[in-house]
Amino acid sequence: MKSPHSGRRGPYLLLSALLLLGGCSMNQLVVRSSMGLMEQSIRAMHRETDLELARAAMPANLKMLEGMIAADPGNARLQLYAAEGYYGYSFAFVERSDPQRAAGLYARCRDYAAGALERTGFTHDLTDTPLRELESALQQAGAAQVPALFWTASCWAKHIDLNRDDPRSIARLGRAAALMQRVLELDPDYYHGGPHLFFGVYYGSRPPMLGGDPGRAQEHFSAARAVSGGRMLLGEVLQAEFLDRQRMDREAFHERLSGVLNTAVADDPAPLAFANQVARERARWLLTQEDAWF
Repeated sequence: MKSPHSGRRGPYLLLSALLLLGGCSMNQLVVRSSMGLMEQSIRAMHRETDLELARAAMPANLKMLEGMIAADPGNARLQLYAAEGYYGYSFAFVERSDPQRAAGLYARCRDYAAGALERTGFTHDLTDTPLRELESALQQAGAAQVPALFWTASCWAKHIDLNRDDPRSIARLGRAAALMQRVLELDPDYYHGGPHLFFGVYYGSRPPMLGGDPGRAQEHFSAARAVSGGRMLLGEVLQAEFLDRQRMDREAFHERLSGVLNTAVADDPAPLAFANQVARERARWLLTQEDAWF
């Protein structure tokens, strides 16, 4: 038997569809319906252990992400995926061979992450707001803003690191650190202890007279190791590259990197498989520099 209201559903459904389309273009609908597939693709990349395959695949995936962002510019999740992707691609495959190109890619990464941060409601200008005012505003940031804060700070710091001859760029490192400090306060375990790795490098890469602090760097590297249970090999590589090298501790440098290379690929947890392969490749390269550095 027909419901007495069944004849009225058609106009209501049509009106609902028109309202939906009125606030969301067809391109946006297509993009949002594809989000699940994109997330599966990202997870597959996290599990990839063949770096040559990853090197070949990532540029196309990044350009696809940029096309999706162009179709749905208010989509903060896509902007964060692009930021993480550009960071990973630049760190793994570009930075050592072409630092100038990597700096440009890190700037793109930073801009996508900052765009996502703005979408979450953080509208303070990251560059021009006085630092103390920025730090005060960051105290209002909450857990939902952690991913955008983390990737903005990470990408910004890498861009600064590759522009050390630009005093204006170096002067902004404290701003990136302020963003990551808030992440550390809100979620120190985020991204396998990523905030601790940031500050391990931040304090370990500079001599004390320039703001470095080996003790604090060691604390952060140890905290990151505890978060991942020692499974995040990149933490070991970064400690060797920045802290052991700064301390001129050749024995620790060599043993730490050799330990990374001796860790079996089969032992990598799926979410860290790609990152750990990148860590092994970087460890292998760092060992070739040992005689020149010590």
